[in-house]
Amino acid sequence: MIAVSIVIPHNQVSFDGYETLTKSSEKVQNEFKIEKFDAVTPDLADIVFKGNGIKWTYPWEGEAIDFASGLIKRAYPTTYPKRRMACFASHYLLWYRSFKEDIPLLVLEHDSVFVHKFDPQPIIDSKYDIVGINNPLMATRRAKKFYDIVKENKEDIQPVPSIDEWNVPQGLAGNSAYIIKPNGAKELIAAVEKYGAWPNDALMCKQLIPNMGVTRRFYTKVQGLPSTTTG
Repeated sequence: MIAVSIVIPHNQVSFDGYETLTKSSEKVQNEFKIEKFDAVTPDLADIVFKGNGIKWTYPWEGEAIDFASGLIKRAYPTTYPKRRMACFASHYLLWYRSFKEDIPLLVLEHDSVFVHKFDPQPIIDSKYDIVGINNPLMATRRAKKFYDIVKENKEDIQPVPSIDEWNVPQGLAGNSAYIIKPNGAKELIAAVEKYGAWPNDALMCKQLIPNMGVTRRFYTKVQGLPSTTTG
């Protein structure tokens, strides 16, 4: 497994977050190093999309039904759309790396921080292809419900909880920290080909991607940094 953190070039908030993340990993005595992955910047988003044959199909305002899946696509608060597209592209390139190099990746956004020592091997050995390790509180919608369902389930690694109606995309806790295996990456790439590009945490949902799970113990949490996507 290789651990990578998505860091926005020339962005002090992102770099400082990465520094805090790496120090937290050392503090809990993780037995892996965290590589810095230069995020796709908004000015390069269109180039990455065109180069990979990707088309954005998620609404910027209101909501729409995705007729291929039956899911409701509700717009995210977004002042600068290219930032959200760049965020997707950064995750997409890491999915592609996992698939092409046939390796599991621990993907960490710059605002995540370790609170417990993390051993990735049980996840790598599990039946799940994508597993979130992040505390949902302050990281996702209906966070308290997400948290309570996971904690009530005694399985160390368990399916993504249902926190909403069946036609609302439901996945990991904000996609700030997750392990993706090559098969999970393959499924995500296929989903992009079929449904187009959505915000990465909407596309990476249990309705579209099989074998997604979460850990009962939350190994990371978000730092609470200013958003580099919504603003």
